[in-house]
Amino acid sequence: MSSFIGRADELVELRRLLRTTRLLTLTGPAGVGKTRLALELAGLEQRGGRSAVHLVDLGSAGTGEQARKRILAGLADAGAEAGAGSQAGTGSQAGAGSRAGEEEGDPGGAEDGPSALPATRGAPDAEGERLLILDNCEHLLDACGPLLGELLPGRPELRVLATSREPLRLPGETVFSVTGLGLPDAEGGGSPGALLGSDAVRLFVDRARAASSAFELTEDNVAHVATLCAGLDGLPLALELAAGLVRAFPPAALCDRLDDRLSLLTCGWRTADPRHQSLRSALAWSYDLLTPAQQSLFRSLSLLPGRFGPGEAAALATGGGIPPAAVPEVLAALEAKSLIIACADRGGAARFRMLASIRCYGRERLRDEGEEAAAIDRLADRLTHLARPLRETAMTPLATRRRLAEERDTLTCVLDSPITGDDPRRLLLAGALGVADLHLGRATGQARALLAAALDATDPGADDRGVALATAAGLAAEQGEPDEAIRLAAEAVARERRRAHRNDRLLCRALLVLSAARTRRGDQGTAADLRECQELAARVGDPVATAFCLTLLAWQSLPARDLTRAARRLDEALPVLRAHAAPLPLRMTLFAAGVLALERNEPARAEAHFTEALRGTTHPGGGRLALWGLAVAAVREGRHERALRLCAAAETHGETAIAALPPWFRTRVEQAADTARRALPKARAENALAAGAALASRQVLSYALHGRPGAPTGSQNVVGGTAGATAGDDPLSPREWDVITLVTTGLTNRQIAARLHLSVRTVETHVRNIRTTLGLRSRTHVAAWAARQAG
Repeated sequence: MSSFIGRADELVELRRLLRTTRLLTLTGPAGVGKTRLALELAGLEQRGGRSAVHLVDLGSAGTGEQARKRILAGLADAGAEAGAGSQAGTGSQAGAGSRAGEEEGDPGGAEDGPSALPATRGAPDAEGERLLILDNCEHLLDACGPLLGELLPGRPELRVLATSREPLRLPGETVFSVTGLGLPDAEGGGSPGALLGSDAVRLFVDRARAASSAFELTEDNVAHVATLCAGLDGLPLALELAAGLVRAFPPAALCDRLDDRLSLLTCGWRTADPRHQSLRSALAWSYDLLTPAQQSLFRSLSLLPGRFGPGEAAALATGGGIPPAAVPEVLAALEAKSLIIACADRGGAARFRMLASIRCYGRERLRDEGEEAAAIDRLADRLTHLARPLRETAMTPLATRRRLAEERDTLTCVLDSPITGDDPRRLLLAGALGVADLHLGRATGQARALLAAALDATDPGADDRGVALATAAGLAAEQGEPDEAIRLAAEAVARERRRAHRNDRLLCRALLVLSAARTRRGDQGTAADLRECQELAARVGDPVATAFCLTLLAWQSLPARDLTRAARRLDEALPVLRAHAAPLPLRMTLFAAGVLALERNEPARAEAHFTEALRGTTHPGGGRLALWGLAVAAVREGRHERALRLCAAAETHGETAIAALPPWFRTRVEQAADTARRALPKARAENALAAGAALASRQVLSYALHGRPGAPTGSQNVVGGTAGATAGDDPLSPREWDVITLVTTGLTNRQIAARLHLSVRTVETHVRNIRTTLGLRSRTHVAAWAARQAG
């Protein structure tokens, strides 16, 4: 039998629950390790002399009558063995109903698991407690439920531990959801020692060494092992099947084939039940238990790579003939059957997700049924509806940007599909993806490539071409390519001006992007465009566009040192942008205000503006201009080592090199850096530059904001619920928000770890970071703060 790995916290919690309930059901998806966990728990109970244990395997029972006979026989055997154990003084042993484990992926092994629980001294006598394990109940719930309803009231000494892919739904039942093994912290270190703190990694390494004694976790393969464990959602079945292949396929090769996991992970234990010989057969067992309506929605939902809600489900359900009113019921059924997972949502809305392996199986069935093209078409229709404000506004509303950011993965999925081809919707969807990336502060080559492909594949006269061109220009500007940004934006402007029925909002958008790109390049000939933009913004009634025009006009005033006019424009723009703008235009405005303060020789005021621009970002790229500004401010205040660290960090993490800064401000930065280097001994200057370049992303933000790499990145403004420094960004990572949402429900760190597939230590670290980031003293204060944000 292979060793049992992980689940220490779950076992503690389950032993506690066994003291307080008489019917405990372990639920979870295929391959998550329910059977092996139940057997390990039963072994602890038996070895502790607390219960006589008997295991009844219902997996091969085909009818309710067979299940009833096995359960009654198990009870009879358990009673007889308990009595015999009492007379002989040697304890009890699991009887004839015992079998090999349920899933080869159960942590610690599986099909080579125990055929019977070992005899143990000190087991209870015939009058003592009895623990009956009912394994694999999901296909016989209608038989198990009534029988247990009859047995439990009349047998006070009896407790039942069931494993099932869905709850039994009986009075008095306690349900414990078994999730994947704890994964490596995505934001943690990547050394082999650090990764071995993850139960998923430890299981994979243990089974890989069993398959190949030469296997070791090394610096060369550690990243691939972490990716593999995360890609397989920490499911023990999948991890063990993958580990068994390491002699032929090293971790890097396994990662490359994750998209084909169902064809790859097929070599289970020879002793395993046929439905657990492969990942595909394990998932097929769950699928075959669904109703036709549940199967139809499940297949369609497999298109969605990220989180989704009832709205997305309803849009996809129409092709399966499921009325919108019935969708919540079907979603609840799929969640109960462990095929989708209910997610924490900071706003209290219902959200779900599907594990990657389950998605792969659902997508395979979707293709087999010939439904993929129609489902993608329905999904594209819904996303096009969400992206409509891009056509109708000069500055995309903050709510729309946030919504598109939530749908980023789904947008990518649809745009990557071959179905879209020359579909004109592709332009708007690619533009929506670009807006999502700009909102998230991570302009990516992926979004630019998809935009370029959409522009190449679609009709040059398509209505949404201007949206796509303007967004592509914005991404190019963010990635430090002002010439390309200007080319794309100028094409968008020319196109909108040529249209027979001109859309003033789209023309205003294109002019804003063009002016912003020219301003960043240092051009001074954009005033006419900006005045036209102001007129258009006033005509369509867009105060945010008007405010951003003022920001760009202020930028035009700074190189000429017309500081009074620049200050007047920024004073008018900032309140509007703080209240209504998305992060990017607000950060650009705050940066302009900081530069203005530097030109007035007010380094403290400049630092305050640059700091406000950085707060709320989760990556230095979101506020890279502010890093350069803080470096200049530090030199003005005589903090030369800090200035050099910030310069090196900005160059390393800021995505935009110093050469891409506006020429006149680049001169200020170069002069400041030269002043700092000359003010320090050569060795200290070189050490400061090296230290700045070595900072990780989160450390850069902490150092910039607080002067120490380990400091939090939040502020009291966040705690107080006042208007944040950046209206759309967040000082907390998505994982920290998941933890906060579960803290507000009253879950312990151990329970949160189980829900999120993390170790308890990782959750403790997240809670500590949340408290320090928000300036809160306790979990109670965290919950109260979250309630204020939701309200």
